[in-house]
Amino acid sequence: MSAKGFAEHDPALYGASAEPGLVAVEHEERRGKPDRMALFWRRGTETVREEDAFTPFIVARRDVLEGCPVTHDARPLGGRGPLNTLALFGSWKECARAKTWMASATGFTAGNPEAPYLHLNDPVQQYLTSTGRTLFKGLEFSGLRRMQIDIECFTTPGYEFCNAEREGDAVIAVALGDNTGWTEVLSGREMSEKELIARTVATVRERDPDVIEGHNIFNFDLPYLSARARRYKVRLALGRDGSAPASRPGRFAVAERTIAYTRFDVFGRHVVDTLFLVHAYDVTHRSLDGFGLKEAALHFGLAPADRAYIEGARIAAEYRRAPEKVMRYVRDDVAETRGLADLLSRSVFYQTRMLPLSYQNACVRGNATKIDALMVREYLRRERALPLPDRARPFAGGYTDVFARGVVPNVHHCDIRSLYPSLMLAGRIAPRADELNVFLDMLDTLRTFRLEAKARMRSGRAADKRRHFDALQSAFKVLINSFYGYLGFAQGHFSDFDAAEEVTRRGRELLGGMLEWLKKNGARPVELDTDGIYFVPPPRCLPGPDGSPPDPAALDAFRRAFADWLPEGVEMEFDGEYRAMYSYKMKNYALLDFAGAMVIKGAALKSRGLEPFQRDFVREVLRLKLEGRDAELGALKTRFEKALREREWPIEALARTETLQDAPATYAAKVQKKQRPRDAAYELALKSGREYRAGDQVSYYITGSKKSVAVHENSRMMEDWDPERRDENVPYYLAKLEALYAKFGGESAQQELL
Repeated sequence: MSAKGFAEHDPALYGASAEPGLVAVEHEERRGKPDRMALFWRRGTETVREEDAFTPFIVARRDVLEGCPVTHDARPLGGRGPLNTLALFGSWKECARAKTWMASATGFTAGNPEAPYLHLNDPVQQYLTSTGRTLFKGLEFSGLRRMQIDIECFTTPGYEFCNAEREGDAVIAVALGDNTGWTEVLSGREMSEKELIARTVATVRERDPDVIEGHNIFNFDLPYLSARARRYKVRLALGRDGSAPASRPGRFAVAERTIAYTRFDVFGRHVVDTLFLVHAYDVTHRSLDGFGLKEAALHFGLAPADRAYIEGARIAAEYRRAPEKVMRYVRDDVAETRGLADLLSRSVFYQTRMLPLSYQNACVRGNATKIDALMVREYLRRERALPLPDRARPFAGGYTDVFARGVVPNVHHCDIRSLYPSLMLAGRIAPRADELNVFLDMLDTLRTFRLEAKARMRSGRAADKRRHFDALQSAFKVLINSFYGYLGFAQGHFSDFDAAEEVTRRGRELLGGMLEWLKKNGARPVELDTDGIYFVPPPRCLPGPDGSPPDPAALDAFRRAFADWLPEGVEMEFDGEYRAMYSYKMKNYALLDFAGAMVIKGAALKSRGLEPFQRDFVREVLRLKLEGRDAELGALKTRFEKALREREWPIEALARTETLQDAPATYAAKVQKKQRPRDAAYELALKSGREYRAGDQVSYYITGSKKSVAVHENSRMMEDWDPERRDENVPYYLAKLEALYAKFGGESAQQELL
């Protein structure tokens, strides 16, 4: 492999064009003139704008184009795929008109998998697909100009969370930073809100970033700044052409999670929300306790020891009392955002060098969508017809099971490296519609690239080189592991549900064989999850009854024999040894490593629906059980009971915070029509007499003197809590504690888990 790296090596993966330095592409429609694409290139230290022609296209069945009233150039595509004609149009508007006509003529909208035409509804993706160009070729991650933004706002007394539509809820601080380490904090004590917003815009334009990053920037910082800028008639001219951001509803989906958000497009720049990156990370690792900036920074070790912390509801009061602390707080926020982006966005950066997508879209598009973009680009490059997506149907998934419950000491973990991709390559399982064999060729090349990147990462002496190749191999890994999911992707033009089913069948068969091998060789399986097994090695590989250390040679021999049993092309990695594992139920467990660190996975053990004191109790119960200190569980329960009865904790330990998804008036109308049950947060918002809106937060606790109460009738705003006249419902919270103890720590739980 050449010294210049992996880019330009394979046109199927990287596109046919090797031109370096492209950092952004934007579509421009001009009245009375042909459409153009604005291209922003990094030339040395300068960013240079150029323009290129744009010819939009639709790929359709030949007969579908007959009678199309929109002028176009029809070019035949070879091969057996039904979408066998490439129709080229003079402008994006004409292409859109043709799409509308085809939808009417065929009865299928463009988003329907059965539509006999393909229209990519993103002009940037169309341009990159047809030209073979991709962003960031020849650039390293450190060469990307990234700016972070974080704002803090005043909250009108009586409300818990600021709302841009309330007159008094002004922006009081803006922190700006970038990947050079530069940071600037703009204070509302030194300038008016209007001046603060104008200065923010001027700073962005002066420093000219390629990327604007923020944590929850789509649903908070940018919409807030936009609303306040409109109030003062300040043009939020963040674009490289001096334009204000365009916004529209968006949806970010990863695994079972879907987040509705307001998408902002800044001309010539990319907007990256680190909140989405954190969600994408957690879907793979399932180890985060929360997705907020503070929780993520603590999880990844990014929070400095002297970091300033202020509860969100206390920002306004702290600003009145000690504004300098708020300025330190927002400075720390922007530094942690930069750290998160440094850590989590590198692999997406390297994916973008391959994909016909903008960096912003690469951060929010699903992985199967990315594989489809690569497949479509390569087929069009070779002037070949496209197939229609396979008809979706259910099929049996991966093999998951639990074989032991409760605390299990000396647990090891083995992982099949890219199990499904390995089975696909070994068995030559590919989409039947892929007549050019692009699918397996790309998968094989990606695997080769990843092995090379990992080798360079391990051999690298400089830290920056190791980070570079680690991010590169991570980018390859994400795509590699997406090839199986693509087979069962209903929108994928090369999807194949029979092939997907065959992959999972072989996977279940292999994992079943692995379990039998472990049992026959003296090991004890604990849990199986699709491509990994938690197990206890055979006695000869464990510490002796007297505490003597295990024989490393015996463990090495056991592992070699297990790995050698696997079929050719399938590799195993032993990637974890734990002092103990608490197995609760499928995909819900806690691990304690030999350094004392504890990892909790699964919603049943760390539900965000629990009050803070409940989450703390579960964590302490799990640690005691994992450390073999079950005798102390009763004392732990007694300590928590005492704190509740004697009202030792601040009300924050008992309160719940909910975000209003609807306006209170909308909620009331639904309740009246019996379309939804009553809810404490909405009831409190309605009773307050204040103008709550969708997006506002309400924190409340439960009052009364009985353990069984109707929550919506016995709740009170947290802000109304009086520490001198405490009225929290002690029996109610004691009952919640008792239920948790019975579930995880009591005698019935002990018996169930034996």
